[in-house]
Amino acid sequence: MSRAVRYETFGGPEVLQLQEVPEPHAGPAQVRVRVTAAGLNPMDWGIAARPELAARFGITTPAGFGFDFAGVVDEAGDAVTGFAVGDRVFGGALGRAVADFVVLDVPNGPAGALWHTPEGVSDETASTLSVAGATAVAALDAIGLRAGDTVLIGNAAGGVGVFAVQLAKLAGATVIGTASPGTFDFLRELGAQPVAYGPGLADRVRALPGAEVTAATDLFDVETAEAALELGVAPERISTVAARSTPHDGVRATSAYDAPPDAVERITDAIAAGRLSVPIAARFPVEQIREAVALQAEGHVHGKIVVTL
Repeated sequence: MSRAVRYETFGGPEVLQLQEVPEPHAGPAQVRVRVTAAGLNPMDWGIAARPELAARFGITTPAGFGFDFAGVVDEAGDAVTGFAVGDRVFGGALGRAVADFVVLDVPNGPAGALWHTPEGVSDETASTLSVAGATAVAALDAIGLRAGDTVLIGNAAGGVGVFAVQLAKLAGATVIGTASPGTFDFLRELGAQPVAYGPGLADRVRALPGAEVTAATDLFDVETAEAALELGVAPERISTVAARSTPHDGVRATSAYDAPPDAVERITDAIAAGRLSVPIAARFPVEQIREAVALQAEGHVHGKIVVTL
């Protein structure tokens, strides 16, 4: 037997259970990964809490939990190439990442993706990358971010925001990030000029010295996108990643699924080279999965939350 976090009905963190389940094994064209860490994303608890969102991903109850993971290959089928027992890996497995073992198709199938973990990148860091890193790349690529831009990033201190801020800086852009005042020092350390979110955002941005915003990405809803429109940013240079609708026909709605094929490698290369860091806001053992998800659901986390197994 092995362990997996599962839920029988949709709901809040209280529905999550660490259960004993039959130990899975790799088939001929599959690998089994012994999971050591799983990074949490807002979509994880959103799927567990909202049947309509779960349906969009083809998930019905009972279900497993989580997407991002990292660990070590401990079984490889005879037909597998490119991965071997003992390889450190990370990736995504929809609705089954927070478990002792994850089995994935090789090459990548519709239910998961797998990459080698580079030297110098820890399992905890790698476990945060496949959703948040790819989403940040997609959000910035959608607006054609380039050197010399001043980009307004909404929810800049969140799990996707910490990647977007640093990637924008690496691209040569000036970054203004929306956040709560308590995260301002954190954002300054990442290289962003902070500004408080909430009503009057556009006016506060205008008051910043030398702030002529040329692009924007909204990583939470549409407040930042609406402020960017008010500031005169062209709609095609504004993206959203978590909005149910866009505030203008030209605004680019995007997600991790729209990221280019090299998105994750771009992130890992930058981490391995010391040009990008991943702030881990909190770590929880898998036995405390409910506490970890409750913290994630509060929406005030500065960086990523990791569950260890």
